[in-house]
Amino acid sequence: MSARKYFGTDGVRGIVGGDRINAEFALRLGYAAGRVLARGAVSAGRPTVVIGKDTRISGYMLESALEAGLSAAGVDVMLAGPIPTPAVAYLTRAWRLAAGIVISASHNPHYDNGIKFFSAAGTKLPDETEAAIEALLDEPLGCADSAGLGRARRISDAAGRYIEFCKSTFPSELDLQGLKIVVDAANGAAYHIAPHVFRELGAEVSVIGCEPDGFNINEKVGATHPETLVAAVAAQGADLGVALDGDADRLQMVDATGRLFNGDELLYAIVRDRARTQPIQGVVGTLMTNFGFERRMRELGIPFERAKVGDRYVLEVLRQRGWLYGGESSGHLLCLDRHTTGDGIVAALQVLAAMRHAGASLADLVADLSMYAQKMVNVPLAPGLDWQTHAGLKEASDAVRASLGERGRVLIRASGTEPKLRLMVEADDEALAEEGVRRLVAVKLA
Repeated sequence: MSARKYFGTDGVRGIVGGDRINAEFALRLGYAAGRVLARGAVSAGRPTVVIGKDTRISGYMLESALEAGLSAAGVDVMLAGPIPTPAVAYLTRAWRLAAGIVISASHNPHYDNGIKFFSAAGTKLPDETEAAIEALLDEPLGCADSAGLGRARRISDAAGRYIEFCKSTFPSELDLQGLKIVVDAANGAAYHIAPHVFRELGAEVSVIGCEPDGFNINEKVGATHPETLVAAVAAQGADLGVALDGDADRLQMVDATGRLFNGDELLYAIVRDRARTQPIQGVVGTLMTNFGFERRMRELGIPFERAKVGDRYVLEVLRQRGWLYGGESSGHLLCLDRHTTGDGIVAALQVLAAMRHAGASLADLVADLSMYAQKMVNVPLAPGLDWQTHAGLKEASDAVRASLGERGRVLIRASGTEPKLRLMVEADDEALAEEGVRRLVAVKLA
């Protein structure tokens, strides 16, 4: 497939006021998407789309522009207001809609924003549908006649419906009574949802990062700044902390000792819990998943496969293999037996269910997972340099791999966003990892 002009791996993203994230582009995007959706409508009535957003101030502008474009194309619109990205996926499927649209730039700062789509099944739009939308984006803006225009209505119970869905993914025979949990919603889309989910399941809940003002999303709070939650858990004497990112599809957790658990450890807790009652067909990680996780899966006889970095790629491999569980170290976790997409709240509930089933702490659940030391250095990459065929780098990496044997691994990959080469060595001994990285960095890339 030819390179996309507008769509990236996660919809359309950019700086607010730039060439893509502005009112005029959102209007044209809504109209183009509406035409494609109307063309593929399977029912006699108009296709209907739900739009959700996070708490960025630019969401108002983009929401209005998308609504106008979709209406001009003859598509009805349901406006759900601020709700998590996975909530839009759920509502699209639950309401049998033609598509869902999310206005969010996830873990980025407020001056960025993005627009991405979900299919009627609550999954990413097929590539051919995105390509069809792109093909219409540069055509002149049109408008249906008055009788053919779409209607728009604001939905008042979207948050409540999603809260009930999240609770339904937690075993009905369990509760969270006796747990004190600090919830950090990153001043993002779950600020009015996540606290209720845990509270209604019986936990004593206190909150941080639940006072959005349009500008403070992800600002020193949330899954990308977990140190704030670590301090809050300690200060409040809580049992656990749950940190989400701005659109609530990413998770980090903290225990009473201040220990931070990343996505690899949380995924391990979930997989081990599921393995109590069912065979695990396989688990998908990424190139960055800790080697200790891979090795532990091998010891347990569970197939493990690595995808490219990005939860989209994890999901692709899961679907190809017919597996249910996967995730990233950063905290994007997928439990396809509970949801069609990554969901921070749902993932946290699966970890909590694992703790309840075992009657154990989170640290105890992952005690037999030995995480390897990861050492990574970014080095400048000259334009046009083919690092994959660079003789010196190959020689050094082969030597490091030989020295590691079964004790670790080497990962070399180019950054997707900047002209840099990422050199990483993992080992069961920190000094061994550091020595491996030093040998790679010593190579002159010219």
